[in-house]
Amino acid sequence: MNQSIHSPNPSDELPTEENCHILEVWNNNSDNAVSIARARLESGMTTKLHRLKGVDERYLIVTGTGITQVGDSAPVEVRPGDVVIIPSGIPQRISNSGKDDLVFLCICTPRFAEECYEALE
Repeated sequence: MNQSIHSPNPSDELPTEENCHILEVWNNNSDNAVSIARARLESGMTTKLHRLKGVDERYLIVTGTGITQVGDSAPVEVRPGDVVIIPSGIPQRISNSGKDDLVFLCICTPRFAEECYEALE
């Protein structure tokens, strides 16, 4: 079995217009099936309402606590280990309700591309 390891560089983390910081952990055109990004949301911040067209997304909460809203569902508190399931085309946002950074993985299938992102505010 061949093994391949990809190690992202933490200094590649970038601030976004969505109010969070993103580090692309895995987003490669050789693997259209999935992309993984690490998102970091500072205390008191909320991402802008948005949706992804043609891409299902999952948030895997790594550290911190937050409040997520997906579609018409009531806001829900999330903590480490929780997985938020966000179907394609459904509006979403997440807030950091804690005093420390909220860190979560954004796992997209198929992989995320800029053209799938739609800002809603």
